[in-house]
Amino acid sequence: MARVSVTYADNIAHVTLTRGDKVNALDDAMVKAILAAGQEVAASDARAVVLSGEGKGFCAGLDLMSFAQMGKIDPKAWLMERSHEDANEMQEVAMVWRRVPVPVIAALHGVVYGGGLQLALGADIRIAGPDAKLAVMEMKWGIVPDMGGMALLPQLVRSDVLRQLTYTARPITADQAERWGLVTQVCENPLRAAQDLAAEIADKGPNAIRAAKRLIGFAEAGASQADVLLQESREQVDLIGKPEQMEVIAAQMQGRKPVFK
Repeated sequence: MARVSVTYADNIAHVTLTRGDKVNALDDAMVKAILAAGQEVAASDARAVVLSGEGKGFCAGLDLMSFAQMGKIDPKAWLMERSHEDANEMQEVAMVWRRVPVPVIAALHGVVYGGGLQLALGADIRIAGPDAKLAVMEMKWGIVPDMGGMALLPQLVRSDVLRQLTYTARPITADQAERWGLVTQVCENPLRAAQDLAAEIADKGPNAIRAAKRLIGFAEAGASQADVLLQESREQVDLIGKPEQMEVIAAQMQGRKPVFK
């Protein structure tokens, strides 16, 4: 049974977790399907991505059977290999969406626990429904977040918030998650809101949007002020006066949507 579906419409990639009967829990097949979806979308000409889950929740985290298998494997061999640039396979579940060169918007509903939360953290923007419950769940099972959470959470929340979430494994509401910076906004229909936002982004200059994502990632990675300023200039040189920018200006002047080739 397929774990993830990928469809394209109006320059938007729609990536949907389709293991709804298991609340999209992450087993080995689901992990591999998520990575394949991310790699496919990254190689496409999509201008934005909507990431969502079928059924009653976005993702419940690691499948319980996967926990049962942990005692039968060598964790060092499994986790220490850097199989995807700077990440192992499990970490790439989140990081692949940061490597996708266009904005990724996650639509969250129901449970967003553990590995499911870390998957969502890989998105550029997270829109949650009022029913969403989010948790850094790993401590419940006697482990620590290890799917990219500690690379991404410190960019979003204060240290004390991060520590409370991690130490307690306590779920929080969507409203609390918004106040703490885990989600961008809360709305009644997160999938529709994510689709509308993706459509708005897809109407912007594709090269400029990709440049913006690269630039933000560069700045967030801890580069020096001088390096960030230089990178701004590099990206801008590749945009100013090019056909895409000229079309954006013409469309603005003529009061129409731009048409990109």
